[in-house]
Amino acid sequence: MNDDRTGQGPGAPGTPGGQWYDAEAGPLVRPYAMTGGRTKPGPSNVRFDLIALVVVDDNPPDRAEEGFLGPEHRALLTLCRAETQSVAELAADADLPVGVVRVLLGDLLEAGLVRVSRPVPPAQLPDERILREVIDGLRAL
Repeated sequence: MNDDRTGQGPGAPGTPGGQWYDAEAGPLVRPYAMTGGRTKPGPSNVRFDLIALVVVDDNPPDRAEEGFLGPEHRALLTLCRAETQSVAELAADADLPVGVVRVLLGDLLEAGLVRVSRPVPPAQLPDERILREVIDGLRAL
């Protein structure tokens, strides 16, 4: 019987069925394991747009950072503490799929650890034509 710690076991490189994992291979944890199999963020099914901005809450609840936080939750909190970031930026910086980041952010939002400012819907933005007319009017003054 071979001992895996010696490099001679079935997982050792160069052996039949052996594989080599290094730092470049990335995490060996599947995304569904990080989220507990969930695909939607929280029971309220909050939808995080890619451009929604996430910031750490200044006054988190007393039970903040309980044992429910996994390493991925903590990584997202660390990234948000450094600066306000969008969901897309968090996914890129944490090297996680966007779907996983959305679920993890849902957990953090429910725990009161982060706040999310949603982007303004296009219907509520001023019409570009009106803005151009205002600019033209200002130039005419």
